[in-house]
Amino acid sequence: MTAYVALLRGINVGGKNPIGMQDLAECFRAAGYEEVRTHLQSGNVLFSSSRRSGSDVEETIERMLRQRFDIPIPAIVRSRDELDATVASAPADHGSAELRSDVFFLKHPLTADVVMAQMPDLRAGVDAIVPGPGALYFSRVAAQAGKTRITRLMAMPVFQQMTVRTWRTTTRLLGVLHES
Repeated sequence: MTAYVALLRGINVGGKNPIGMQDLAECFRAAGYEEVRTHLQSGNVLFSSSRRSGSDVEETIERMLRQRFDIPIPAIVRSRDELDATVASAPADHGSAELRSDVFFLKHPLTADVVMAQMPDLRAGVDAIVPGPGALYFSRVAAQAGKTRITRLMAMPVFQQMTVRTWRTTTRLLGVLHES
């Protein structure tokens, strides 16, 4: 069995696509996933499965969620080892007190190189973005966070193939996966 986290995009955000975490966990259990639990209200589902391919698991989960909740919910799935690699590859200052740091998780088969080639200009001295394995590390200087230009990326079609988690949530999810 492999431990995974499903990072669901666009549920329980601003009153849109409200889904209870108990209903979400039950949906995963009914589909045969094991050790299912949720973390926070933003669509983080931790589970175990004998399936080995992340993109395979993503497609299966998306079909399952559409059938159960009648809305399209993009799923970005990472194994514990993949999330380990993402956290280990972060820039040294990612998550520091001076920065607001996030991880933009990329849906298979999107790559960091493809996104970086389309990246709009960000604000020098405020924003920083670094490619990583299946993710982008985005940070902005906390004292100047209101001046960020990351909304330019968020307005692009490619952003629909990503989901964002704070650095703190990302590292907490990894910790929970290691408890499995």
